[in-house]
Amino acid sequence: MIVVDTNVVAYLWIPGDQTQLSEKLLVRDRSWVAPTLLRSELRNVLVTNMRAGRLTLESGTRIAREVDAQFRNNLFAVGDDDVLRVAMESGCTGYDAEFAALALELEVPFVTTHKRLLRALPNVACSLESMALGPGKG
Repeated sequence: MIVVDTNVVAYLWIPGDQTQLSEKLLVRDRSWVAPTLLRSELRNVLVTNMRAGRLTLESGTRIAREVDAQFRNNLFAVGDDDVLRVAMESGCTGYDAEFAALALELEVPFVTTHKRLLRALPNVACSLESMALGPGKG
């Protein structure tokens, strides 16, 4: 089991330069979990891509449904105390702290593409590349 950030999920469903790594990560670990915030953040990513002409309304809607199915029973509420503590200790946003706090609560890695989060949360954050390719590869 791993906590994945919204970008890792988006890369899986929206073709781009990180899609192959997200696919490899899913092969390595099929149990992806996230805070309930994932749904709102993903909607924002989809809208941004639709407005830029990279996705149609139909493809955005299909991706949203597919992600809902992928994360059925794998989205979790995270306590305010934990999120606020992680945010204050790391300097991260409250949004990012939700993902990290969930990973800390579940005692699993938090997979992200954000270098800033990798630096701020070295005790829990792991890069998509290192997790997708395995030890010593990223």
